[in-house]
Amino acid sequence: MGLAHNRPRGGERFKMSIAIALVALASFTAGFINALAGGGSFLTLPALIAAGVPPIAANASSTVALFPGQIATGVSARDGIRAAAKDHRINVPALAAISLVGGLIGGLLLLVTPASLFARIIPWLILFATLVFAFGNALHPDSARFRLNRTGGLITQGLIAVYGGYFGGGIGILMLAGLTLYGLRDIWLMNSLEILLAVLMNAAAVVTFIIAGLVHWKLTILAAVAAILGGYVGIHAARRLPHGVVKGFVIAIGLVLTVYFFMKTA
Repeated sequence: MGLAHNRPRGGERFKMSIAIALVALASFTAGFINALAGGGSFLTLPALIAAGVPPIAANASSTVALFPGQIATGVSARDGIRAAAKDHRINVPALAAISLVGGLIGGLLLLVTPASLFARIIPWLILFATLVFAFGNALHPDSARFRLNRTGGLITQGLIAVYGGYFGGGIGILMLAGLTLYGLRDIWLMNSLEILLAVLMNAAAVVTFIIAGLVHWKLTILAAVAAILGGYVGIHAARRLPHGVVKGFVIAIGLVLTVYFFMKTA
């Protein structure tokens, strides 16, 4: 009787160990990929869901877990942020405010989304993020057929910020595309500005998710530490691994996850 009683506990411990390993590996890989090419943010969501976290809480926990790494990246980009603030074409305070408000709206939209509806949306969100990552760089600065004026640039950033607070996959490429259409060409300045705005929109979402009690802290802390370690390794690997190899790996993972979640919700 005692042995039979203990078997489920042992099975649960084994499942939990597998879940923890999966979350750690996915988060490490996400941090690694983000350091090299970006686009790793959608890896932690499926891992947390597989670990038993409900979809909406998994999305919130993923956002919180990857936030410390974004702050560290923002600190490293402070020179570019200062340069953007001095550029007369860029209204950094307005973009910052819009990113904060948009991130807050996106986070609140996630809170009011029914769990069943969000589960059906997940494969579409991952597919969209994968396509943005795959083809976002196809918009060459000299090939844009139209330009955004200042108002159009602010509206575009607001829409991206709402999406970023709600899900966030591919926001970096979306922001770079928006800044390109606005007329900016200095990739160093654009990347720095994109990092700042991403931190702000995610800060609003992070605060929202924490207050709402959606964060599964044990797995989130594990994911945060693993992502930071992955980012550190990725920075050093960036000098050795071809960009195309990393990008192809991210796209393949995104497509596999898309198919998996479409089949799961069918």
